[in-house]
Amino acid sequence: MPAQADDLAGAPGNRSSAEPIEARVFRAGHLSIGLNLPLLPAGQIVADFNEQIALAQRADALGFRALWVRDVPLNSADYPDPVGHLDPWVLLGALASHTTRIALVSGAIVLTLRHPLHIAKGAISVQTLSHGRFILGLGSGDRPPEYAAFGANGDERRELYRRHWETVAAALGPAPRVIPDTVSEHAPAFALLPQPPRPVPMLAVGSGGQSVDWIARHAIGWMTYHREPDAQQARHSMWRAAVERAAPGAFRAFGAALRLELSDDPDEPATPVALGYRTGRNALVALLRAVREHGTHHVSLNLPSSPRAPREVIEELAEYVLPEFHR
Repeated sequence: MPAQADDLAGAPGNRSSAEPIEARVFRAGHLSIGLNLPLLPAGQIVADFNEQIALAQRADALGFRALWVRDVPLNSADYPDPVGHLDPWVLLGALASHTTRIALVSGAIVLTLRHPLHIAKGAISVQTLSHGRFILGLGSGDRPPEYAAFGANGDERRELYRRHWETVAAALGPAPRVIPDTVSEHAPAFALLPQPPRPVPMLAVGSGGQSVDWIARHAIGWMTYHREPDAQQARHSMWRAAVERAAPGAFRAFGAALRLELSDDPDEPATPVALGYRTGRNALVALLRAVREHGTHHVSLNLPSSPRAPREVIEELAEYVLPEFHR
């Protein structure tokens, strides 16, 4: 007989922690570290997803806090990422079934190019399969030609983002309700089932064309990209001011994606590269300490293709870097 949602939530060895997953990833005064998938060696643009699942399981066992999955529906010659990404919902379902503790985060589902009820259905499905380990990161996309491919108007993306966010939030809220696109006189009352073991937290990835006050009011936090320390500190100060205006007294997370080229020389000093650093592990620890002091709660590491095998890199990070931050 197929397992029901309640059976899954209580499966031996997979029971949800009493702590909400967002509290494990984002904590005031702490920094957690996650990984962006896929993790590929140099020269490889076609991912072996059996290997990716194995790496995800290893990251879970080593104590990384989150696995981030991208939404890249179409590839093109003008897009800098040549990797063929799996559909995020399919990959998240596989990760949910093969990991036990690590958070699963969409970074980010393109809210403006997918129907919001499909997004909500995918979110509650992953939340159920993962026993409450999913964080729904939502973005507006960064490729104008993709809007045309999907028959959408890129000039309307800001309004689409807000409207779709409202529909998703209503479907995932504490009193779930479905907001139809159109309502006919005899329309039934719809519901999205099964109800997940926990509400699905919603995270803004990028600005989505919205003000920081809007993000602070509606999202559990704001995930942005790496900037040099002074610029990022100014960004964080702007965020804290927005939180005080829009959600006074509430905790709102701040995170950043960081490109990391980890040298095999532990003492190599940090050198800036696009959206991150090339560095040895000792300078990396110092950098991450500074990031934590500036108020960042989570860093997702993008490990670019390099001569070092991804497993070797994550093993080194787990042995020498994570203990400093995951206590």
